[in-house]
Amino acid sequence: MKIASAQINCTVGEIQQNLNEHYQIIKIAIEEGVKLITFPEMSITGYCREEGGKLAFNENDNRLDKLKKLSANGDIHIVVGAPIKIKDKLYIGAFVIYPNKPIGIYIKQYLHDGEELFYSSSMDYNPIITLGQESISLAICADINNENHPNEASKNGSTIYLPSIFYSEEGMNKGYEQLRTYCKDYSLNILMSNYTGKLWNMKSGGKSAFWNSNGDLICSLDPNDSGILVAEKKNEKWYTKKLVTTNKHMACR
Repeated sequence: MKIASAQINCTVGEIQQNLNEHYQIIKIAIEEGVKLITFPEMSITGYCREEGGKLAFNENDNRLDKLKKLSANGDIHIVVGAPIKIKDKLYIGAFVIYPNKPIGIYIKQYLHDGEELFYSSSMDYNPIITLGQESISLAICADINNENHPNEASKNGSTIYLPSIFYSEEGMNKGYEQLRTYCKDYSLNILMSNYTGKLWNMKSGGKSAFWNSNGDLICSLDPNDSGILVAEKKNEKWYTKKLVTTNKHMACR
């Protein structure tokens, strides 16, 4: 069973351009036999605050149609981020696009300082993805700053934790240490997806990574690479491979 995190460089507000990069990455993942791929926080729109209302997606947005088709044809679960408008509230969310059932929605539960001026939070949208023998919980960025979040994922029986984040270079050391600790404390395998490139007037930290439930960092992408990190479970052990969009293929053990 293979899962993957995508590391992309996107432009805020350039939705079609960003979607085109998603399609390219997803096609690579399908060729690799990946069954689930996750993208960074607000991956379709790029991370934004003031622009969130203008760029927001709705629950049944037809701009997701090609992603739904790729999911069904490639038998792959796709987790993509965007501002999401539900009724009269705006959230930072992720669409869970299943190959065989309607789209699910995850909503960010814990906001960064300042995000509350533009977005609401909610505990009501928290799907758990079942994939083979694995149960998978989602997280978006600041969710990982609250230890209750991975703790609840563990209590709910999750074996894999998928944070979609936007962290700067400066924040990556703290993020790495938090996630490594959660692996050990809550017996979670963690696959994290972050941006590369410049976004929101900051250089993204990249370094999307996979840790096993012992807290061992198995593999990470380079900060400046766009591509995917594939994690495959064989006989209870995880193996990883990096595939970058420059067609350079690397294996990590």
